[in-house]
Amino acid sequence: MDNKVLKEKLFEAVKQKGLITEQANSGKKDFAEMISLLLHSKTQAHAFHLQCKSYAEHMALNGYYTSIDELTDALVESYQGKYSILKGYKNYPIEDYKDTTTTINYLKDLCEKVEELRGCCKESYIQSQIDLVCELINSTLYKMRFLK
Repeated sequence: MDNKVLKEKLFEAVKQKGLITEQANSGKKDFAEMISLLLHSKTQAHAFHLQCKSYAEHMALNGYYTSIDELTDALVESYQGKYSILKGYKNYPIEDYKDTTTTINYLKDLCEKVEELRGCCKESYIQSQIDLVCELINSTLYKMRFLK
């Protein structure tokens, strides 16, 4: 049996066992988690914005929460146009502002999680939209860390 026929038979066997569907569902779950985190980050950043006492931090967070909504919306619409309506969103608790360091750590952790979950989509245009989200997070981090 040649390699092409063997690959086709293997693919069919994997498909019949539902393993390909499981991978697709895993990607959808990861994407839903990423979007849930981004939607939450808008509200969390707004809460931090309203509670902080630094004008520079106040303005940096304002820039973040006013921009992340549009980026997230565009990202979900691209995904749904390619695949289907996204379901399975999660909720996260809103934390009170403690200090600048805590807010910076929140944004760093958010960026790391987005980077971790971004593998759920292979399309370059969706990856580019995720890049824009990471760009916004890192730009906000720059403003909070160095523009005091």
